[in-house]
Order: sequence, then structure tokens, then C-alpha cells
Amino acid sequence: MVDQLNEVKHFPCSSCGADLVYEPGDGFLTCPYCGHKEAIPESAARTEEQPYEQHLRIRPEQMGKLASNALEVQCQSCGAKSIFTPPEVAGRCEFCGVQIVAQPTSADPILTPGGVLPFRITQPQASSELRQWLSTRWFAPSGLKHFAQPDAIHGVYIPFWTYDTSTTTYYTGQRGEYYYETETYYERDAQGNQVQRTRQVRHTRWYDASGTVLGAFDDILIAATFSLPENRLSDLEPWDLDQLKPYNPAFLSGFKAQRYQIDLASGFDRAKEVMAPVIESDVRADIGGDEQRIDSLQTEYRETTFKHLLLPIYAGAYRFNGKLFQIVVNGRTGEIQGDRPYSVWKIALLVASLILLIILIAILFGDQ
Repeated sequence: MVDQLNEVKHFPCSSCGADLVYEPGDGFLTCPYCGHKEAIPESAARTEEQPYEQHLRIRPEQMGKLASNALEVQCQSCGAKSIFTPPEVAGRCEFCGVQIVAQPTSADPILTPGGVLPFRITQPQASSELRQWLSTRWFAPSGLKHFAQPDAIHGVYIPFWTYDTSTTTYYTGQRGEYYYETETYYERDAQGNQVQRTRQVRHTRWYDASGTVLGAFDDILIAATFSLPENRLSDLEPWDLDQLKPYNPAFLSGFKAQRYQIDLASGFDRAKEVMAPVIESDVRADIGGDEQRIDSLQTEYRETTFKHLLLPIYAGAYRFNGKLFQIVVNGRTGEIQGDRPYSVWKIALLVASLILLIILIAILFGDQ
């Protein structure tokens, strides 16, 4: 994989010599100057699972770059590191909106991606969807119209891990089974007389329980970034991961890619958090009964594999009253998720207008 990546430097146009960029609309490498198009060669390779334990011990010299001419720049404001290839430039940070002034350097080696989900939505399409989304944001400040500009959002590949694993969970706990007893009580009837009545009262008997539960998990998707809120990225799902392509630097041409901020081991720790509720539910089902108490759980993970993926989003950031607001667009479906500020002045103006309207109506109808 490393040798293959280092062979690729740039994609010159065979017609005019300029650098080709990936065009999401048709999936071709396209010359932005003369319009010449070239197909990205189909690869016989597949995006395959990689052994987790083996890659935990991988050394920097065994890693690679997204491309041999890949450059890396770090945002001086939020710290995010973005990787790109010329003629792409550093520009503005997609995650905090600050203009990047740091000089790019040659990108450090990373655990290279095994797969990429190429952009399918073009920048004009994403901007159009965003303008429509903005038009429905009531009481948004006028400054939010910044996002309506064509260059307000930019395409960037976000790093993700996926994990497959088999689990064996040993547990101890208690199984609760309901039983009912008849209870006598007294109350007054409609005439005020005290009468005796009975009712069924539920109780629970508890029995010790222990056992072993097996599980299998496939493609647990974990975002390897701190730059975007986890819930925002989750809301962009689903991703059509069945359309993954083996990683090829050609898909990066004209776009940036973020360096992963969550490493392989930390990503698996997060995957364990995702698996925990499922494992607990399976344990409760194994305990059975009407109620369950879990005293201890011990889970072993076996045959764990992973994939390092790049998934496409358009992202932009907006600051209002010192607070950061982010908007992200799924680069495959056009799904938009974002934060929005509220304009206190617009809300106050509406309230004042409503009060004035009520006063005018009261005056008009009061004179009749």
C-alpha cells in the first residue's frame, strides 16, 4: 500500500498540462481550465478488513502518505490538521472558520486508508441545498447569510474507523420473578361507610444467575475526529458503505482530508462503548425472568479487525457573538446538519410588533 501511494504525485491533464481534480458529478478527473476529462482506473483491489492487534504495533516507517506530494497544515485556532495535494491550498479552516496562515509542510506518515467513499454531491449542489436550508431558519441573524456564499463550505474527507469483533461476555447477576399475594384493605364507599376490599399485590423473588453470552459485531463506525460534534456526524448517516472504493489519491485531488485525531486503539475504546448497551441487553435476555440485576460483566474481544475509511462532507464554520457554529453536509446524499444562532433583535422586533398589533386591535374594537 505504501509503495503504491508513493508512486502517485499529481494528475496532469494530457491536453493542457494543468492538474486534474476529481469531479463528483460524473466521477471523472476533470481539468478546471480546458474541461478535459479522464476516467479513474478501476482497481481490482478491495477494501478489506485489517488485523487490529497487528496494526497496534505498526511503526511510523511502516506507514504511508495519502500521496507522495501530500501537504499538511494545522489550524492555529482549533488545532485541526488537514492534508491536501497541490494545487489545492490551505485556505480557511472548515471546522472553525479561521483563515489558515501557517505554512504547509510535507505530510507526516499515517495509517493509510483502506477505502474511500468519493464525493457524489458537487460543491454547487451542496451550496444550493445549504441556501434552501438557510431560508427556513427563522430568527437567524443576517450574518448567517455568509453561508449562502458559494465558497462558504468546502469539501473535506473525514477519517473514520470501522471495527468487526466477536465477543464473549461472562456475567453474574440476579433474575427477578413476579408473584402476587392477596391483600385486604379498608376504604369508605360513596355513602361514607367503611368497607373491606381485597387486591393483588405484586412482589419479586430474586434468584442468583450467571452465564456466558456470545456476540458478533460488524462495521461499527467510529468518527476519528474531535473537530466536529459526534452527534452531527451521526445525524448525517446513513452512509452507503457498500459503495466504498479502494483508496486512490485521485479521489483526494481538489479536496482536503483531515488527519485522524482519534487513533486506532482509542477508536476501539469508543466502539466498546457502542457495543456495551447491546451486550447488556443480550445479558438481560439470557438472565430471563421479569426483572434482571447485573452484578458484574467481563467481556473478551476476539478476531478483531478494522478498516480506515475517508468519508465525504462539505463543512463550514460561522462565529456569532464569540460562539462557534458549524454546518456540515453529507457529500453523498446532501443531508444537512448544523447549528444556528438566534437574533435577539429579530425576536424582540417580532414581540414588539405583536404587542403593537394587540394594542391597535384593542383600540379599534374598544371604540365600538
